Amino acid sequence: MAAAERLHVHLDGLEIPIDLEQLQVWSRRRPRLLDSQLMSGDELSKGELAVWLELMDGRSRLNLSRLLRLPLLRSRSFGEQLLTSWAGQRILVEVGGLLTDAQGRGSSAQLQESLRRLLEARGEVTVLDLLEDLPADDLHLQLDTLLAQAEQWRDQLRLQQRALRRLRRMELPDRQERPLAFSDAPEVQMQPLLLPVAHRDDPLPLELWRGRSTAAPAGPWVLLMPGLGGNSEQLGWLAAALADRGWPAVVLQHPGSDAGAMRGLLAGSQPPPGAETLPDRLADLEAVLAAEAHGPLPPLGDGVVLMGHSLGAMTALLASGPAPEPGLERRCREALRRLPITNLSRLLQCQMADLSLELRPPSSLRESPLRGVVVLNGFGSLLWPRWGLEKLSVPLLMVGGSLDLITPPVSEQLELFLPSSHPRSRLVVVDGGSHFSPVRISRRGEALFQLGEELVGVEPQRVQKLILRLSVEFLQGLSGPDLLPAQHRLQEGVGAYVLDAAAARHWQQDLSR
Repeated sequence: MAAAERLHVHLDGLEIPIDLEQLQVWSRRRPRLLDSQLMSGDELSKGELAVWLELMDGRSRLNLSRLLRLPLLRSRSFGEQLLTSWAGQRILVEVGGLLTDAQGRGSSAQLQESLRRLLEARGEVTVLDLLEDLPADDLHLQLDTLLAQAEQWRDQLRLQQRALRRLRRMELPDRQERPLAFSDAPEVQMQPLLLPVAHRDDPLPLELWRGRSTAAPAGPWVLLMPGLGGNSEQLGWLAAALADRGWPAVVLQHPGSDAGAMRGLLAGSQPPPGAETLPDRLADLEAVLAAEAHGPLPPLGDGVVLMGHSLGAMTALLASGPAPEPGLERRCREALRRLPITNLSRLLQCQMADLSLELRPPSSLRESPLRGVVVLNGFGSLLWPRWGLEKLSVPLLMVGGSLDLITPPVSEQLELFLPSSHPRSRLVVVDGGSHFSPVRISRRGEALFQLGEELVGVEPQRVQKLILRLSVEFLQGLSGPDLLPAQHRLQEGVGAYVLDAAAARHWQQDLSR
């Protein structure tokens, strides 16, 4: 089979042909040679490659070499699972549109075939390996298209930065609070439970957190759901702190989309979990509500508050809010014209359109009345683009982070929050918070993925103390006369903007100017 020999780089009307064999030789040089200009008499200085390299400074050449030698995939089994996944297919389509043959045809099918072949032969695939293996004499890299996409991504980042600047200049009352302390020995104990359920072969793992009293309190209990790839330990800190203050809590772990599923992906034994797990997540929620209402769980309170992070937040919204608005498939065609790097939640939302999922709200909410919903880094802009959460009849606390590029606060939280009509509903944006701020990694466990500071945001435990205090004030307001006022909250150096409906509308109007 013929393999690629030349790469034609298209940029601003120019076409630079590059010999891939020369590129391979150059990329293997020692760093000090990469960082210097090509010397007179150098074999590579005679080819077209020199034209391109001479346009770059030393640091750029060094970064290019690292990129070419960067392993795209390190494990055959993991790579095969990723390539066959819905998200993997979307990435291949986007990359295939940037890398074409001489006739301008995209190469997503060829990319997949080459990646599989290389994984089978080598187990690790670099960028240059892939370029050299593609079955075409000449490949064309559309850098103009890539730069146009990068400019769109930059525009989205600028919008997010501008939104934060506008939020910071809003005239909100300043309020400083001491954090609620996390007790090293809270007056609660965690009881691990296995709940038999009809829709799963194995029992459902739960963590039950109760206060000192065994009697059901007069207020509601809280059902917490972790996000995609999360487990019960990641939200256990919040469940313990709420139970310690009078709200019994159950943390629900969802097999198939939990940390075990992510370990299965890394081991190459199963594809990455995604939106296809939502029906099971809703069935899990239904089973826990029914178990609290009829046993075997003990009675925990008067009604329930659903609380979730990321995909757990989406589960809570689907359980308590309206059905997704018609036309999701059409909206996704528009949204996925460019890979949504600055809003990765849209991939999950659009996977729902492809799967045509049947999502039924739990009937048990009629027996265990819904008292409120707490959404941590939630999303749904493509599901409810017109009416948002207008039909949600209970108070809503929606928390986002200014650094969140997975569920950005303007598109995924503000737009959903604006139509909500309940006077106790609040939107919170944590200045410096990220998508992972609410997640706590157990000391006795290890994170599956090591995240850099730019993804973690400001020190997570300080953000978590702020989330705890605001959650407690929100829960207290469900049965008391006091409303959580719009404000700029400052706690341990972490700032948060608490917006009621009027303040949220003002923020949106300021952004539209």
